[in-house]
Amino acid sequence: MQQTFNDFYPYDADRQKVADFAGRYGDKWSLLVVILLRDGPQRFNAIKRRLGSISQQMLSGTLRNLERDGMVIRTVFPTVPPAVEYSLSDLGHSLNEPFMTLGFWILDHLPQIEDARRRYDERAVGQK
Repeated sequence: MQQTFNDFYPYDADRQKVADFAGRYGDKWSLLVVILLRDGPQRFNAIKRRLGSISQQMLSGTLRNLERDGMVIRTVFPTVPPAVEYSLSDLGHSLNEPFMTLGFWILDHLPQIEDARRRYDERAVGQK
């Protein structure tokens, strides 16, 4: 017998928790920061450089949310000026496998996704 969505999430509160988590970790920056930090601790500017087009404000918010959820550890070193490093917690490391799996799935299926988008966009233009 095939399991249904309600078998996994029978309660509205559970569904909301899953939706909240998916909303947070489904954004492109959280996924990329977690994958990037699997290589080891990084300073803010190094993360920003490696991610490329992320704004300082977006990166700060992303790191703050990941820290709040226990995925990232923020370590401040008593130097002048203070040095700050970000690393994955054990909980954050546990996200690497599913995130890497998702990333590889995307790369493997990108030609199909791009083709589907192209066909959709062509149909949408034809309907105008």
